[in-house]
Amino acid sequence: MSLEQFMNDAISPWMRETGPENDIVLSTRIRLARNFQDEIFPIIADEKDLMKINHFFKQNYEHASFRQYEDLELIDIHHLSHIEKRVLVEKHLISPYLTKARSAAALVSKNEQVSVMINEEDHIRVQLYFPGFQLTTALKEAFLFDDWLEENIDYAFDEEKGYLTSCPTNVGTGMRASVMIHLPALVLTKRINRMIPAINQLGFVVRGIYGEGSEALGNIFQISNQMTLGKSEEDIVQDLQSIVVKLVEQERDARERLVQHSSIRLENQIFRSFGILQHSRIMESSEAATRISNVRLGIDLGIIENISHRILNELMVLTQPGFLQHYANKILTASERDILRATLIRERLTLEQ
Repeated sequence: MSLEQFMNDAISPWMRETGPENDIVLSTRIRLARNFQDEIFPIIADEKDLMKINHFFKQNYEHASFRQYEDLELIDIHHLSHIEKRVLVEKHLISPYLTKARSAAALVSKNEQVSVMINEEDHIRVQLYFPGFQLTTALKEAFLFDDWLEENIDYAFDEEKGYLTSCPTNVGTGMRASVMIHLPALVLTKRINRMIPAINQLGFVVRGIYGEGSEALGNIFQISNQMTLGKSEEDIVQDLQSIVVKLVEQERDARERLVQHSSIRLENQIFRSFGILQHSRIMESSEAATRISNVRLGIDLGIIENISHRILNELMVLTQPGFLQHYANKILTASERDILRATLIRERLTLEQ
C-alpha cells in the first residue's frame, strides 16, 4: 500500500464492510494513548528525542503485519503537502493535531483499519476502527494489537495511576472508546437537545465528526468517554454500549414517529435534498452534509431505492475540502470548491443509477 492509494480512495477498505446497526451506527473506534517508559514525552521533548521515536518505528514496524492489519506503511507527516495532510484527517487516519506536531509520523495498515500516530500528544496513539456497532470486538482487537507493540516497547506505566500520558484526562487506561452515529430523526424532532446534556452527565462527551472542536455535520455525532482514570477498559466500553443502545432505540422511535405523523413533510424533505444533490451547480460543505444525511435517512426508511449506503459514505468524505483539492490537484478557493463539490456529487449519483 502506498501513500497515493491512501489518498485516492475516499472509502477505506474496512468501511466497505457491513456491521451491526450500521444504518445508524457508522463506525466504532478504540484509541489507546501510550508513551515510552524512559523517553521524554512529546510535548516537552526536543527534536532529537522525537526523531529517536520516529526512527524506532521505522526500523521495527514499517511494512510489518499483525493479524489482518497487513503491510503497515510509515508516513512522514513533515513531508506531506497541506492538501495531503487534510485528506488523511478527513479519512480519520490522523488527527488535526498530528499535522502540526514535530517529527510526526503515522503507521497505517493496508486496509486502513489501524493507524498508529507517532509523536502526537503522546509517543503512540493507536486507532482501530470497525464498521457499525462493534465495541467489544474493537476493544479485543485493540488489546491484541497493543500487546504486539508492547513486545518491543516498555510503556510508561504506574501501578496506581495506570498508563501515563501527556494529558491528565488520558491517564489510567489511556483509552478513548467512541462511536460515529447518524441521528437525523433525533435532530429533526429536537430530542437530541435533551439527550446531549444527559450523556455529558454520565461522563461521556458528544462531538462532531472530526472530534474535539468540530461540528456535527450531516447529523453525525461522535460519542466517547471523557475520563480514563478510575474505570477499567471493559467498564468504559460497557457504559458506552448502554448509551449507544439507548440512542439507537430513540433514533428508531423518532424515525417511526416521523413516518407515522409527518410522512409527507418527511418525504418532501428527503426528495428535495435528493433533487438538489442531483442538479445543483454550487454546493457548500455544510449544505452537502445535510442533504446527504437526508438522502441516507430516505434510504434507511425505504423511501429512496437503488442507492447504496456506501455511495453516501463516500460522498461524505469526497466532498470535504482536502479531497476536493486533491482531486483538482491544486489549491482551490472556497467558491471553486463549492462548484467542484456540486459537480462530483452529480457525477457520482449519475453513476449509481
